[in-house]
Amino acid sequence: MKNYEIERKYLIHTPPEALETFPSHRIEQGYLCTDPVVRIRRQDDAYYLTYKSKGLMIREEYNLPLTEEAYLHLRTKVDGRLISKRRYLIPLDPYTIELDVFSSPKEGLMLAEVEFPTEEAALSFTAPDWFGEDVTTSPLYHNSNLSKL
Repeated sequence: MKNYEIERKYLIHTPPEALETFPSHRIEQGYLCTDPVVRIRRQDDAYYLTYKSKGLMIREEYNLPLTEEAYLHLRTKVDGRLISKRRYLIPLDPYTIELDVFSSPKEGLMLAEVEFPTEEAALSFTAPDWFGEDVTTSPLYHNSNLSKL
């Protein structure tokens, strides 16, 4: 069975008020390969290895759990820079906005992602007023490319 991720991504210039009141996660991630994308991630105290296919709005994605020891071993093999960010989870019925505020490699960069159940839902989505440009089709804002900065 294939797993697909259908999401749109937006550049954020001004975050919503009271951002700190929303649930959040500390994330560190690095890339072992960018074509195809093979990523390791620490999210709080959980560790994952992820494979993502090529694509912009719709991509195959597989997540496998890692132990902390495996993560730390693979972390030494990362190409490019580690990405560090805080991900805020902001409800937007029926979706959840994942707002990433980066501390590295591009401190202060803010990107919001919204995942959808279908391509039709993604294409008909109306972004909140505080969202900036839709950068879904710009590979410059893929985390795998940001890791090369």
